[in-house]
Amino acid sequence: MNTGRMGILRWTKLFLYPMQSDLKTFIDSNPDPRELKRALAVQMVQQGYVYTDIQAVLQVSVGFITKWKQNYEAEGVKGLRLAYQGRKSYLNDLQRQAVIEWLQQKQYWQLLELVEYVDQHYGVVFASKQSYYDLFHEAGISWKKTQKRNPKKDPDLVEKNRKLPIGSKHIKRNWSLAS
Repeated sequence: MNTGRMGILRWTKLFLYPMQSDLKTFIDSNPDPRELKRALAVQMVQQGYVYTDIQAVLQVSVGFITKWKQNYEAEGVKGLRLAYQGRKSYLNDLQRQAVIEWLQQKQYWQLLELVEYVDQHYGVVFASKQSYYDLFHEAGISWKKTQKRNPKKDPDLVEKNRKLPIGSKHIKRNWSLAS
C-alpha cells in the first residue's frame, strides 16, 4: 500500500466514503441552500481539499466541516438534511382556500367576524391575530378606515368628522379590498 498522501486519500475514498454517489445525487437534487453547503463541505473533504481551503470557499468554520462530515459518516445523506421542517398549519390548504374565497365574496370585513367564522367552521382559534391578518392579506384585503366614499365629496360627513375630538375612539376601523 502506498503510504503517501495520495495513497491515503484513495484508500479513504474507497473504504470510508462508499456513499459518495448518494452525496452527488443529493447535491444534484438541488436541496435547501443550508443542506447544499453541508453536502459540499463533505464532498470537498472527500476530494482531499484542506480544511482551510473549504473554509475559504464556503465561508464556514472548521467545526462546521467536522460536524457535517461526522454526520454524513454516521447517517449518510439523511444526516445532512434539516431536522426542523416547521410547524404543521392549523388549517389545511383546502380549508385555507375556502376561508380566502369566503373573504373575497364579502364587501365589508371585520376581524371578529373572521375569528368566529374560522372557529365555527373549522374549530380553530389562532393564538395570534397575525394569523388572521395573514388570511386577509392572502385574500387581497388591506386595513384602512371604514368609509364607503371619500368624505371630502360629502360636506355633511366632512362636518361630522370635524366635530369628533382628535384621537377619538369613535372612529371604527375595518377591512377593505386592497387597491
